[in-house]
Amino acid sequence: MSGVIKILIYAAIAYLAIVAIAYFAQRKFTYFPNPSRVAPAAAGLEGFREVELPTPDGERIMAWYAPAPPGRPTILYFHGNGGGLANRSGRFGRYQQAGLGIFVMSYRGYSGSTGSPTEAHNIADARLAYDHLVRQGLKPSDIFLYGESLGSGVAVQTAAAVPVAGVILDAPYTSIVEVGAKAYPILPLRWLMVDRYESDKRIAAINAPLLILHGARDQVIPLEMGQRMHALAREPKRIVVFPEGRHIDLDQYGAVAVVRAWIDEVRQK
Repeated sequence: MSGVIKILIYAAIAYLAIVAIAYFAQRKFTYFPNPSRVAPAAAGLEGFREVELPTPDGERIMAWYAPAPPGRPTILYFHGNGGGLANRSGRFGRYQQAGLGIFVMSYRGYSGSTGSPTEAHNIADARLAYDHLVRQGLKPSDIFLYGESLGSGVAVQTAAAVPVAGVILDAPYTSIVEVGAKAYPILPLRWLMVDRYESDKRIAAINAPLLILHGARDQVIPLEMGQRMHALAREPKRIVVFPEGRHIDLDQYGAVAVVRAWIDEVRQK
């Protein structure tokens, strides 16, 4: 056996080993949770309380909730894949100060929630959060879904299944598979990935007003994905591009004011 053939065989074995690791450890590369439970007050928020949502399979989902002022709507917020609730406390406070209620659900394994995150669990738990708000007396016309990055896929699937007043997607992707394939082009992720979050196949099922926010300089989820999601969605829909925006920093460029104005516009129609 020639040296070249041996090198090729060793390279093939090494590649298959990498593929195997990527398959069995894929959720380690998809979710980056901070498991620490932090009270809203400890994160600098006033007017928020912790809510525990028990799941049918015996887990516990932690959430933060600031009820809306009388006559105002509530944002049901699904966060991105890194960190936890405390990392986003500033954003939650800004929406509260904008006169909106906000209910923020953490995923399993994040922010004191038990269990481990998967696509199926995240979608099921999002429905638990929605049902909890309805039991608290909110009408579907009071609830706006907000999906940040990874959470945009959760918001899309939830909005496709239940009535809501509107949907806000911050840095949405077409699918996590496509995001992964761009980041790791040498791996056959289109065949390997279990949690796929194929939002491009579901967004047309949303029967509610849609607002997409995207940074033109986003290097994690490119603007082109947000534009494709906008093209696939039903009317009424709007996309707002922030020329200097990167990934999940759009509040610095006026995103909260854009969201509040859009919500008020939707509610007036």
